[in-house]
Amino acid sequence: MTDCTSKSFRLSPLGRKAIEASFSGGSITSYAGVLLLREVDRKLGVTEQLARFLPDGRDQSKVEHSMLSMVRQRIYAIACGEEDVNDHEHLRYDVAFQTAVDRDQALASAPTLSRMENSFDHQACVAASKLMVELFIQKKNPNPPKEIILDFDATDDPIHGNQEGKRFNGYYDCHCFMPLYVFCGDDLLVSYLRQSNIDGAKHSWGILALLVKRFRKAWPDINIVFRGDGGFCRDKMLLWCERKGVEFMTGMPKNNRLMVPVKKDVAQAKLDFEKTGEPQRRFVRFEYAAKKWKVKRVMVARIEYNHFGESVRFVTTNIKGYSRRLYEDLYCCRGDMENKIKQQKLDLFSDRTSCHLFISNQIRLLFSSFAYILIQALQDIALKSSDIANAYAGTVRNKLFKIGAVIIRNTRRVRVLMSSHYLRQNLFINAVQKLVPT
Repeated sequence: MTDCTSKSFRLSPLGRKAIEASFSGGSITSYAGVLLLREVDRKLGVTEQLARFLPDGRDQSKVEHSMLSMVRQRIYAIACGEEDVNDHEHLRYDVAFQTAVDRDQALASAPTLSRMENSFDHQACVAASKLMVELFIQKKNPNPPKEIILDFDATDDPIHGNQEGKRFNGYYDCHCFMPLYVFCGDDLLVSYLRQSNIDGAKHSWGILALLVKRFRKAWPDINIVFRGDGGFCRDKMLLWCERKGVEFMTGMPKNNRLMVPVKKDVAQAKLDFEKTGEPQRRFVRFEYAAKKWKVKRVMVARIEYNHFGESVRFVTTNIKGYSRRLYEDLYCCRGDMENKIKQQKLDLFSDRTSCHLFISNQIRLLFSSFAYILIQALQDIALKSSDIANAYAGTVRNKLFKIGAVIIRNTRRVRVLMSSHYLRQNLFINAVQKLVPT
């Protein structure tokens, strides 16, 4: 990029002191913290493995920007809050991003990145999705878990254009995609883009079967728990879990037949509330089979009565234990997954699916997911004992990535001169020491 001589200009004076300014400060970045992403990525090899699975049909003798550098550029930018391809028209000249991507010249332009996103096919998406699971297994392998809980949930991704696969969903009352997410604790395993004119549980059975097969191959003695809301309570899926020895706990939509076994308990809770004025909460366990079910299953009803009136929720499970513990300590914990999905959408822009091609939007969803994986790895490895060890990606970005710095680069070295008044200097230095081998 050609450096133009900038004219200075004056601002309102400070007392007797004149204030002069110009755009001639040299290479200054707002994202010095992107170098931490570089280090955690080098440690785990996330983008290197991803780029290996993505096809590159270009004439390699004429390639200026490798697939690896473009993948890194795109994922690092999402992690730093620059979600649009158009943002790279200025990011490509940011020396901090160039250094993070392991280049010392301008990065790929917005049109080049757009062509990359539109060049992938279904097989590339499958390979990238498999890598997410393999990264989870690599992370857990030093101390294999005895049990894992797989949380399934779907969400809406509103569409504001004429994208391929655009459909109207009556529940969300808009044109949208309906991606399916699978988490295991804080770890993201699946982010699968779907059209929205489908059952919310569509393809979840197949995905669960693939996950169970892979995890049992890696850890033969693992106990696997499938957990989801009422949208995933499907008889065939639960029958498969029962045959394969997979434990499950899903919500159960309320209906008149389900209310019959708990009618007396609801009435008693109402009487107790009216007598004492104290909110009432109790649990009832019984067996139930829907009309099309082949077997009866255990139901746990949570009954509450307070000044808002009655509230009854049902879950079905094949896990042994006290009803209260199963509901409060196991089922209710799935609510944390919804916060992680919000983090994906609000902090990492997984709903920025504005490409025309459906596959290209799936790739964008996956890039957002890999940005999450890098930030999660950074927290696990370098920020464990800090106050942002469990923070959202947006908080990590604001406190650790957005650091002003002057960058001086020559043939011998790159000097990153960060702000002297940065408040988390010790945290940053400690993170670097944990990530960079001595």
